Amino acid sequence: MSDLNPNAAAYSDKVRVRVCGICLQDDKMLLVRHQPTIKNKAFWAPPGGGLQFGESIADCLKREVLEETGLEVEVIRFLFVNEFMQPPLQAIELFFEIRVIGGSIKKGQDPEAAPDKQLIEEVTWKTKHEVREIPLTDKHRILHHLYSFNDLMSMPHHFLK
Repeated sequence: MSDLNPNAAAYSDKVRVRVCGICLQDDKMLLVRHQPTIKNKAFWAPPGGGLQFGESIADCLKREVLEETGLEVEVIRFLFVNEFMQPPLQAIELFFEIRVIGGSIKKGQDPEAAPDKQLIEEVTWKTKHEVREIPLTDKHRILHHLYSFNDLMSMPHHFLK
């Protein structure tokens, strides 16, 4: 565990349920760049976060996107499930299509983490070409074989292999 970013230690050695949003607008995808977690230089991923006890999936996704990006969204539809395993991190991730309905984009923060322990470094819209240019080690695996944004919108509804 010595390679793990200390700011990510609260998420290690347990299975988490994460709810994540794929948001497309003007041929760009909304992405969040996090501090390095283990052996990457950065970690680019769609916005999302941990489901809290007693919280609905839709409410979790709206809350997480607002906290991370400053954007208010509506949940459109379920897309797929991904099993994220990068020991000591593990999560079951539920991905949904989302649409912006308000707010303005900004670098958000995790309210559960202290100001000096924040993981979010940047929030931005990226074209599919810009996403493909990110090194594989520095982006979520759902983005590894991205040829078009429609690929993400039409994935099978089961675990990625």
